[in-house]
Amino acid sequence: MEKKKLLNILSIITFITLIFSSCYKKDDTSKHSKTNLMLGTVCTITTYDGKNPEKAIDKAFDRIREIEDKMSINKEGTEVDEINAKAGEEFVKVSDDTFDVIKRGVFYSKASNGKFDISIGPIVKLWNIGTDYARVPSDNEIKEKLPLVDYKDIILDEDGKRVKLNKKGMVIDLGAIAKGYAADEVKKVLTDNGVKHALINLGGNVYALGSNVNGEPWKIGVQNPFDTRGAYFASVKVKDQTVVTSGIYERYVEKDGKKYHHILDTKTGYPVENSLASVTIVADKSIDADGLSTSVFAMGLDEGKKFVENTPGVDAIFVTKNKEVYITSGLKDSFSIVDNSFKLK
Repeated sequence: MEKKKLLNILSIITFITLIFSSCYKKDDTSKHSKTNLMLGTVCTITTYDGKNPEKAIDKAFDRIREIEDKMSINKEGTEVDEINAKAGEEFVKVSDDTFDVIKRGVFYSKASNGKFDISIGPIVKLWNIGTDYARVPSDNEIKEKLPLVDYKDIILDEDGKRVKLNKKGMVIDLGAIAKGYAADEVKKVLTDNGVKHALINLGGNVYALGSNVNGEPWKIGVQNPFDTRGAYFASVKVKDQTVVTSGIYERYVEKDGKKYHHILDTKTGYPVENSLASVTIVADKSIDADGLSTSVFAMGLDEGKKFVENTPGVDAIFVTKNKEVYITSGLKDSFSIVDNSFKLK
């Protein structure tokens, strides 16, 4: 996504963050916030304590930059770029960061029976949704690339921290999971630097560190899938948890009056078609919420809800295209709808 588009959503995200982060009695002298364009999106870190919060925030952004420089497929010379360039040829030794994210990506690819698959890169590049080159590819183009999408062809050498793609032309894309990993790492950096109360917002991947300064849970807005990023239809109370949404609102390309969203079906190569408009995951770790939000969206309402109910420490909010809302059992006391056009079922 080009920089100009990112700047257009910057004020929206900042405004929504302030709504949910400023509802406490203490003055704002302890509050520090900084925003950068990283990971292809707008990233905001806001702290409410700590001995040197500005330094802590700078260290956190340095950590995000380090992760981006290793895992982006939109930069030359990253570790993921090298893995993709040597697909079908040889193993590539990578850092612990990259290896751990790929390993977790393979885990969720397997857990979802391939409905989430980090080897979706060849199809993603055909569509280019979210970039200036977005288009609707032909059936033949998609059929040609689909055989390259198979997480089982990602070979991991645990001892040597090496990765190999079995087929030439394969492309790993960590875009659906790397932001979650980065959010978890930011949490570690802030905690190591004495911060106990903070909001981390990496393009909508929100991590609420600790409680708010009054000792109460944070109140986080749940994305309205029928509006632009930053608009919310409900709120959820969390403490030391992450809130991540995947849906049809975020990125899409339009042709002949039809919108094609960015969550692609790994079996057809086209956007996932089901009754859902969005899935929001609430979990302890952002990397898990990131991977699960895409996985569960692709599963659909019934299968996805059952999957989440059977996954310890994870809850979900499902929104259908007709604005029906379904939540898992762990959220019954912490979830509230603020837009009456949505109906809790």
